[in-house]
Amino acid sequence: MTTLPRLFRTASFRLAAAFALIFAVSALILGGVVYWTTHAALEQQMNSRIMADLDRLRSEFEAGGQAQLAAEVRRTAGRPGALHELVADAGGTILAGDMTTVPQPGWSIIEPHRMPSDESELVGTRTLTVRLPDGTLLAVGDDLEWIEDADEAIFHAFSVAVLVTLGLGIAGGALLSVAFLQRVDAISRTAEAIIAGDLASRIPVRGTGDDLDRLSDTLNRMLGRIADLMEGLRQVSNDIAHDLRTPLARLRQRLERVRATATSTDDYAVAVDAALAETDTLLETFAALLRIAQIEGGARPPVREPVELHAIVETVVEAFTPSAEEEGKILVSPPLDPAVVAGDRELLTQMLVNLVENAIRHTPAGTRIEVVLTAGSGVARLTIADDGPGVPAEERGRIFRRFYRLERSRTTDGSGLGLSLVKAVAERHAATVSVTDNGPGLRVSLDFNLRDGASARPARGGHPITAQHSR
Repeated sequence: MTTLPRLFRTASFRLAAAFALIFAVSALILGGVVYWTTHAALEQQMNSRIMADLDRLRSEFEAGGQAQLAAEVRRTAGRPGALHELVADAGGTILAGDMTTVPQPGWSIIEPHRMPSDESELVGTRTLTVRLPDGTLLAVGDDLEWIEDADEAIFHAFSVAVLVTLGLGIAGGALLSVAFLQRVDAISRTAEAIIAGDLASRIPVRGTGDDLDRLSDTLNRMLGRIADLMEGLRQVSNDIAHDLRTPLARLRQRLERVRATATSTDDYAVAVDAALAETDTLLETFAALLRIAQIEGGARPPVREPVELHAIVETVVEAFTPSAEEEGKILVSPPLDPAVVAGDRELLTQMLVNLVENAIRHTPAGTRIEVVLTAGSGVARLTIADDGPGVPAEERGRIFRRFYRLERSRTTDGSGLGLSLVKAVAERHAATVSVTDNGPGLRVSLDFNLRDGASARPARGGHPITAQHSR
């Protein structure tokens, strides 16, 4: 169950609350601007109304003097909607009007008085007073009630807006936080399950495409990769224990036999030479394992230089043609399409060497081995095909596993790591590998993405051609 303190600590709640606060402050600022703008406009309107009435009464004075002015003020006093007016003589004695005090000349605010419509309400009066040529004082004023009402309405409206904004922001933040915490809890439960050993657990994805969905998908792919690596590690451990036990046992038996039967220095020398050869084979196997692990684990610094794949094919085919002919096999390469890819020239060369050597070693005399390179639609396809006995369909998915060897290949040299290295190099270069029937024989195809701007100067070099034993 989600507790309130935990809810309030979530990033989504804090973000929603922050936005609500920002909107509330914005509403307050906007309310202040509207308040002062409206107040100033209403005050200007009031001033214009007062001055217009004052001009009207001044005209009455000019037409008939103080007496006519006083009569006009008495006539209009108290009418609904009329302004407050006052006429006083030079000594300050009120002659006409509904004001009880004589204001000083100029603009002034008369102290609040009770409105006839509401005895409980006190309002002030904004007044303009002028002294006429004969000393008569003329004052016109208007109640501030309607300006104060407008100010109050604006204040209430924006106060409600601020409170509603804060309330909705906090409520929305709480709802978002609950949903967020539910998904975080799902991620946490998955992590706990994985810690407990369930590597098959995955984070649920809702399919909404939001940030957490994308994160969950990325984490699931990462977990899948980790599971594959753990399975590979388990498989490698089993394979090492199984496949290296035999040569180590053989080496021990040989040394025990020598200790029991050797009678001369020559016998010991022969035994030591044989043991050293067996040890070198084991060291080569461990070196191949280490190389594969470095490639798969990214320990080797990535190289993304332009490499002419067709040049590598030409070099490898030329280097292995004599050994193929010695074993009675035909190694050919038809005209190659120029193809420049981004990658590590040394690793790509080693990959092709392993594939070609693998085809030569595990096919009978008379086999035709063909290395083809085609390029088009942004993809370079490298194919090594032979018309030998091939690989059974049910075995093709396993040939890239470490130490995997077909039963008929166990009498030939090799450690079963060559194709594992091929797969590691292909994955390092984002290439896809497919193994199909060649009818007869086996066809291995690798698809590489062509390098952007293939006209760029490619990397060349004299990397030595070496092979890792395969199958």
